[in-house]
Amino acid sequence: MAEQEQQQNNVVTINGKEYDPADMEPSQQYLIAQLRDLQTKADNLKFQLDQVSAGQKMFTDELIKSVEAETEEAPEEEAVAS
Repeated sequence: MAEQEQQQNNVVTINGKEYDPADMEPSQQYLIAQLRDLQTKADNLKFQLDQVSAGQKMFTDELIKSVEAETEEAPEEEAVAS
C-alpha cells in the first residue's frame, strides 16, 4: 500500500501525460529533482514572505496608531500653552 502511494507521488505529469521518473534518463531525473527542490524553495520563500508581510503590516499599524495618538494629544497641549 505505501509502495503504491510512493509510486503515485513519483509520477510526473507533462502536458497532460504521466511519466514515471524511474523510466527516464538520469539527466531527466536530475531535472525533476531540481524542479522539486526549486518548488520546495519557492514554497518556503512564500511562507517567509507571508510572515514578513504580516510583520510589516503590524509595525505599520502600530506606527500609525502611535502617530495618531500624538496628534490627538497635541491640540490639548496647544490649548494649555495659549
